[in-house]
Amino acid sequence: MLELRPNCELCDRDLPPASADARICSYECTYCASCVETVLHNVCPTCGGGFAPRPIRPQRSFRPEKRLGLGFDPASDVRRHSPFTAEDIAAHVARIRHLAPDER
Repeated sequence: MLELRPNCELCDRDLPPASADARICSYECTYCASCVETVLHNVCPTCGGGFAPRPIRPQRSFRPEKRLGLGFDPASDVRRHSPFTAEDIAAHVARIRHLAPDER
């Protein structure tokens, strides 16, 4: 299951589990929609892949026998930050942003 990281790894904006502004890459790197659109230009600074909206985990279990939802599988509270400098991210993005995510 997804880790549901609590913050944007670039600007540190809070991204609670129900946030419609959270974006993730296939490795679960997590950024806010604003950073993905204006700084990263849909290029993950770690893997180079694109981003998709992070799914929202239901707050409660709608199938009680399955023990699902945030009550059973809470979001992570470990805040993460990109290990790359702003200059490194800008160069990485400039190098591959012209390629569609399925061509990277």
